[in-house]
Order: sequence, then C-alpha cells, then structure tokens
Amino acid sequence: MGRFVFKLPDVGEGVAEAEIVKWHAAVGDDIREEQPLVDIMTDKATVEIVSPVSGRIVSRNGEEGSKLAVGSEFVVFEVEGGEAAVPPESVAVIAKQVKPAARPKPTGKALAPPAVRARAAALGIDLSSITGSGPAGQIQHSDLDAALVARQGAAPPSAKPVMGAKEEGAEDIKIFGLRRRIAERMQDAKRRIPHFAYVEEVDVTDLEALRAELNAALDARGHLTVLAFLIRALVKAIADHPGVNAHFDDAEGVIRRFTSVHAGIATQTGRGLLVPVIHHAETMDLWQIAAEIVRLSQAARSGKSSREELTGSTITVTSLGALGGIAATPIINPPEVAVIGVNRIAERPMVQGGAIVIRKMMNLSSSFDHRIVDGFDAAALIKAVKDGLEAPTSLVTVPLPATGVREH
Repeated sequence: MGRFVFKLPDVGEGVAEAEIVKWHAAVGDDIREEQPLVDIMTDKATVEIVSPVSGRIVSRNGEEGSKLAVGSEFVVFEVEGGEAAVPPESVAVIAKQVKPAARPKPTGKALAPPAVRARAAALGIDLSSITGSGPAGQIQHSDLDAALVARQGAAPPSAKPVMGAKEEGAEDIKIFGLRRRIAERMQDAKRRIPHFAYVEEVDVTDLEALRAELNAALDARGHLTVLAFLIRALVKAIADHPGVNAHFDDAEGVIRRFTSVHAGIATQTGRGLLVPVIHHAETMDLWQIAAEIVRLSQAARSGKSSREELTGSTITVTSLGALGGIAATPIINPPEVAVIGVNRIAERPMVQGGAIVIRKMMNLSSSFDHRIVDGFDAAALIKAVKDGLEAPTSLVTVPLPATGVREH
C-alpha cells in the first residue's frame, strides 16, 4: 500500500483560495475514482471536486467553512502500490460542472483583490512595497493596516472585541459557504460603490390585461410573467442607454460596455441568494425570456446550475414578487453598475383627465453606481423602461393573436 497526496487544485478561475462547503467523504472511507469528494466555493460558483484515485482516505485538511490556499495539501489517500505524489494531470481533473478558463498570464503586479487595490490607491500606498500575508502572498486589508501603522508611527489596533456572553435561549450559527460569500460581496459592494437610488412608479394596468390575454390565448407557448416583460423592456431601453450595461474595474479605472445584454436574475434559494444569468437576452422574445427565467431559477434552487449559468451578467434584475413592498434600495452586484428592482403590483387611486380612477401600479426601485452613471442618465433609462411597460404591445415581437388585444 502507498500514500497519494492530493493538493487543492486551481479549478481554472485563477483564484488563490477556496472555501470548503461540504465534504462528501470522511476519514476512513473507501472511495472510488471520480466519486464525489467535496464541494468547494470560489468567487464564481460552487464546484464539486471528485476523487482523483480509488483508495481509503487517511486524512483531510479543513472543515466545512474553512478556506484553503490553492496548491496546499488537501486529502491524503491510501492506495494500492508504492508511495505516490499528485501527478501533474490530476490538477486538471477534478471539477465537475466547470469548464476551466484560461489561466491568466503573470503580470508582475502585486496580488490583491479589487477592494484592497482601491483602498490602497485612496491611501496612496504602493502595493509593490508590501509583502502580502494572504494565500499565495495575496495582500489583505490587514497588510494595509500594518503599512499605515508603520507610516504614521501609530499604535497597532487593539484586539477584536469579544462578543458578549451567550444569553439563555440564544443560538450561535457559523456563517460559511454561500451565506458568507453573500455577506462578503454585499459588504464589499456597499463599501466601494456610492449607490444612487431611484424610484419610479409604473402603470401596469394595460400590461396586466395584455399578459392575461396572451397567457389565455397562447398557453402552449408558456406562461408570461411581469419579469419577462421587464427584461424585454430593459433590453429595448439599453439600446438607447448603453452606459448602464457595463462593468467597472475600479482598480484599473476601466469601464467595459457590452453590446449584448446578459441579464442576471436574483433568485432566492434554500442556500441563499444566487444570480443565474439570461445570456444574450437581446436575441429573445417574451416567451423565450420567460422560459429561461423558469429554467434558470429551477436549476439554481435545486443546486444544479453550471458555472456558466451563474456568471457573466452585465446588469441585474431583482424582484421579491408578491412580497415586493412599496420601494427598496437594492445593492449593486459588482462589477456591474446598475440593478433594477421590481416592487409588488397594487391597485391605487390615480388621477386621469381630471377624474380619479383605479389603476394597477408598480414601483421600480433601482440603484446605480454614481461614479459611472449620472442621475440624469439613470432617470432616462428608467423612463424608457417605464414607457415600454406602459405600452406593452411594443414589447411583443410576434404577431398578436385575434383575442381582442389592442394597443392600449
């Protein structure tokens, strides 16, 4: 018998570390080659790692919630044959549901996440002068703190405060996996991005009438939701307002505008919030968009989304459906520069032609990165979306059936 040392692989995203989400095998278990071993989470998605060999697990490094550096010792197997190390080809195996991206070429730049780069730039700190304490030498916020202390001659910060004594009936819940990733991304987004919130009301009375008629007449094509109309209206609006369909790399000072609309759909799952992506929404009609919303949301909730389905969004739409409230301030999904929020539909008394009438109204609550999107441009985009939703037949790209539907 021999030992096989398996090191944590780079799954092709160029990340320096990954978090253990769930072990599928324990120390002492016999495992077959390509049997599920562990789920790990990177910045992009949760990835299932399979066993590179058949054998018995002698030891494993890290518990659920632990973060490990890529290339560190991960699992040791007892296998048939002599002493063995990880063969080079094993690093390329190992990820199901992932198509590895090309590894970025070395640039000679200091290794640091965007938030650290942005903070260093604001503080006037040269990252090349700092030795990183993170995985693979990555520079962390604590390294910047140490540099500030050295520069200012100040006393180092005191130890972290200790939480108060646990009260009777209280429960401590460790945050890890997707929940921790969401917390980190939301904190990073609010710290880095100056959010500009904009709320507009939309009269969806005609849209709801058209939607009901189309669903009754063309039921075989699929069920149309308000979200499908919204994405279709957003696609049309972006054609005239392309500045919001963009990514902003604040570390490099580069805005990347996209001609294609890859709409992220914020989806609540049992594990937390995921954002599956409708790629090339500009090529789809209402029914195709509606079908993609259903397919992607079901895959996300069942944990079967691929990496491609969870990455690449250029603008995000978020909705709480019937729980949508009156207004909200959604948080931008960086590196995007805009998020469009949908609130619930409610009947309200409105004034039309001097008379009070009951109309079905819905608010759009949106947030924009004010470094990139000016208030006028944000308002112009939302007005274009509003105009599309209030003239819903303009969003239908196929001949309307003879159902009595007319331009409202």
